[in-house]
Amino acid sequence: MEQEDWIFHLTEVRKRLLLVFGWFVATLCIGLYVSPSILRFIKSQPGAAGIEWNVFSFTDGLLIYMKCALLFALLFTLPILLYQLWAFVRPGLTDKEAKGALSYVPASFMLFLIGLAFSYLVVFPMMLRFMKNMNSTIGAVETYGIDKYFSFLFDVVLPMSAAFELPVVMLFLTRIGLLTPERLKTGRKYAYVGLAILGSCISPPDMLSHLSVTIPLFMLFEISVFVSGRQWRMTQESPANG
Repeated sequence: MEQEDWIFHLTEVRKRLLLVFGWFVATLCIGLYVSPSILRFIKSQPGAAGIEWNVFSFTDGLLIYMKCALLFALLFTLPILLYQLWAFVRPGLTDKEAKGALSYVPASFMLFLIGLAFSYLVVFPMMLRFMKNMNSTIGAVETYGIDKYFSFLFDVVLPMSAAFELPVVMLFLTRIGLLTPERLKTGRKYAYVGLAILGSCISPPDMLSHLSVTIPLFMLFEISVFVSGRQWRMTQESPANG
């Protein structure tokens, strides 16, 4: 019977992985089609104003084109992957647990999009302005390669987008009992130090830019603590724990 259960679960995993892979391939094809429009849109934004995208090898343009399509596919495959993961564990959950777990799928996707928008529209232009001013100060002639431009963009945008997943992660850890209000209070000062370091790594070294990145991270952490505390109280007041 145990062997039959293993076969059933492996078959289920295989079926769901094939669904995710099929969706990924479909979104990759769409990404290949819309990537030129996405790249032209990025080029037209204020953050890229006055910056020429140069290529220093024949493959630079192709690599950026493929990276754009790949990131597009990964972004829109993420909610499908999370949903299939939820569907796989759904039989082992109660109706209340399943409903609560399902809410993580759109919440995590929306938070990632919010982080993506904030980092691209606010943080990235600040970084570019600072770097351009610094280059002008030392009398450097600016000639930017498209590969370096997007590597710099990804280094700024992706960590900030991932940081916006903090409320969902903390809420999940609270639901499974790994986080408690006492642990959050004890670890608050360490979390602040870590967020301040993260903010300094993805923002220019001037005080205004640093605060404009670090303060939202602090606010995000406090929102996460508030939501986690509410979840903990609901868990403790539920009939199963009463």
